[in-house]
Amino acid sequence: MTKDLAYAPADPPGTQGHLLDLYLPRGPRPAPLVIFSSGSGWLADSGRQGADQVAAQLNPHGFAVAGVAVRSSGQARFPAQLHDIKAAIRWLRAHATTYNLDPGRIAIMGDSSGGWVTAMAAVTGDIPDLEGEVGTRGPSSAVQAAVPFYPPTDFLQMDAHMVDGCKPFNAVFGLTDCHADPRSPESLLLGFPIKDRPDRVAAANPLTYIGARRTPPFLIFHGERDLFVPYHQSRLLYERLAATGNEARLISLPHAGHGPLVALLTDQETRRDAYEEAVEQGRATPPRPTTPSWQTVVSFLEQRLSVPSAK
Repeated sequence: MTKDLAYAPADPPGTQGHLLDLYLPRGPRPAPLVIFSSGSGWLADSGRQGADQVAAQLNPHGFAVAGVAVRSSGQARFPAQLHDIKAAIRWLRAHATTYNLDPGRIAIMGDSSGGWVTAMAAVTGDIPDLEGEVGTRGPSSAVQAAVPFYPPTDFLQMDAHMVDGCKPFNAVFGLTDCHADPRSPESLLLGFPIKDRPDRVAAANPLTYIGARRTPPFLIFHGERDLFVPYHQSRLLYERLAATGNEARLISLPHAGHGPLVALLTDQETRRDAYEEAVEQGRATPPRPTTPSWQTVVSFLEQRLSVPSAK
C-alpha cells in the first residue's frame, strides 16, 4: 500500500482532492487496475475512503486498486471533478511501469457521487474538449470497464422518482425543494439551481455522451428503496446503453437503500429478491434472479480485463 500520492498539485493548497492511495497485489506480472472513488454528494474530497475494503476483496484476485479523491463542490465546480478523475487515470497510466500496472487494463468503480464519477469517466474517455488542464497530459483517459453503484445521472429527473416524496432526503440535507433546491448537492456541484440552466445540467449527465461512440461494458448496481438517488437514475443509464448498442448489466435490489456498497454484495436481507438484466451485442436478456456478491464484480472484471496489453 502506498498512500497520499499526488496525481496533481493540491488545489486549493492543503486539500486532498488530488490524492490517491494505491493497493498492489503480489505477483510478478503487471496487474490490471481498478480505480475506486467513493461518494459524498460531492461535498467532500474524501473519495479514497473505502478503497481499502475494495482492495481487500480484489487484491487476492490479482487486481490493483487505486482509491482516488476528486475535489469537492466547495473547492471547485463541475467540470472540475471530471477533469480530476481523468487526470488520475492519465497519471496512473504514466506511472504504470513504476507500480507494475497494466496500462491497457483499467476499470473504474464508485458509489453514489463516486458512481457518477465512474459513469462520467467511462463515457467520456479521450474526448479532447473534456480532458481539462489538470495534472499529467498525454496518456489516454479511457477505461475498459465501469462498475457504478447507485449513480446519479440525469439530475433533472431525480425529483419525480424520489421514494417517500423526498421527505427523508430534504430532512438529511436541510432542504425544502429536493434536488431542485438551490442548496442541493447537484445545485452546489454546478453552481446554480439545476432547474435554471437545463443546458448546463446536460453537460453533467453521462447519458449526454452515450451513443456517439462505443462505451466500455457497464455493471450497474442500484437499490429500489434508495432515498437519496432514485433507482430510476440507473434505469435511465442502463436503457440508454442498451438502446445505443452498448454492453451493460443492471442488478436491481428491491429491498436495498442507498448502500452501503458492501451491503449490496454481502448482506442477505439487502440482496433478497435481487434480479439482473443484461444486453450484449444488441441482444437483451430478460430479468432473472441473482444474488450479487463480490464474486459478481470479480467475474465481470476478469472477463473484461482478461487480456494483458502488449509490451
